[in-house]
Amino acid sequence: MIYLDNSATTKPFPEVLKSYTTVAADYFGNPSSLHSIGGQAETLLFQARKQIADLLHVKSNEIYFTSGGTEGNNFALKGTAHLYKKRGKHIIASAIEHDSVHKVLEQLEEDGFSITYIPVDEHGFVSLEEIRKNIQKDTIMVSIMHVNNEVGSIQPILKIGEMIKKHDSTILFHVDGVQGIGKTELSIKEANIDLYTISAHKFHGLKGNGVLYIRQGLILAPLLAGGGQEGNLRSGTENVPGAVSTAKALRLQLQNQREKADRMIQLNQYLRKQLQRMDDVVIHSPDNSVPHIINFSIFGIKAEVFVHALEEKNIFISTTSACSSKTNKASKTLLGMGISSNAAESSFRISLCYDNTMEEMKTTIHTIAETIKWLRGVLK
Repeated sequence: MIYLDNSATTKPFPEVLKSYTTVAADYFGNPSSLHSIGGQAETLLFQARKQIADLLHVKSNEIYFTSGGTEGNNFALKGTAHLYKKRGKHIIASAIEHDSVHKVLEQLEEDGFSITYIPVDEHGFVSLEEIRKNIQKDTIMVSIMHVNNEVGSIQPILKIGEMIKKHDSTILFHVDGVQGIGKTELSIKEANIDLYTISAHKFHGLKGNGVLYIRQGLILAPLLAGGGQEGNLRSGTENVPGAVSTAKALRLQLQNQREKADRMIQLNQYLRKQLQRMDDVVIHSPDNSVPHIINFSIFGIKAEVFVHALEEKNIFISTTSACSSKTNKASKTLLGMGISSNAAESSFRISLCYDNTMEEMKTTIHTIAETIKWLRGVLK
């Protein structure tokens, strides 16, 4: 099997699975309990929080465990909107945000908030000047994803954060870091980020686990009321095995980034070069995008048919964001980049992990070329 849909989800590291099962079996206590079994679980939760904080170069009390990227983005946006609506009801976001941001903003619009969507250029990048020009007196938040999940464009987060804080230090800056963490460098502190979302299953952790960084001193309206866990911001008995395994996955992923990034770049460059040689194939991912994502279109080929044809050869790619792949709608990201609907409807995404090999890439390119010929009736 050649699995090339790592932006949808990743295969858990064996060490991650082992850490989860060990903690679930041997340290099953409730961290809020007073007895020693609960105390053991509480200690592990504290250690996992500190490990993640150290890896992100932030403080332990700025790390809040969630169920993943969707909850983290909902928490950041709704928690801000509901608490600071007396200050203002205007939010700025890019036009190509993930649905876990975009759909939340649609809900907030129904509640009377005003949303400004910043368009992207033909390469999928937002304009710093456009963000600045659209800041109003009642703007309370700017939400920009670090890396686009479909084409891999890397937004200028450092410059955006600097501009926002110089313009108005009360405006909160939220970054969806789900596709960026472990793939490209970013300093949360240097970028003046107030809220930062990550999801464990995007870096070989387990589904149902994530982290929301909340800058120290920042108060949000909690989404969940109850026993007061996670600093009264996310009530409910903590998922200690999930927290421990997330810390393990993040450490291993960042280690891979340090040791294997150059090899992933080589795989990306090989794929680009070979795809560009094919007739009626156009690459949409910009040259300076993240190395793990390549988005391209094959004109005259139905996306679903092509994906299943590759699956028959045991190669797995995707058509668009996994959260939207079954809607049969053209990608809003590609349309926002000015790409035609025909091209958008025939687009595909290859997304790599650090364990992919050059041999796999060569097999994939050969199979793509042969499958295109077969689907066009050249091969019988």
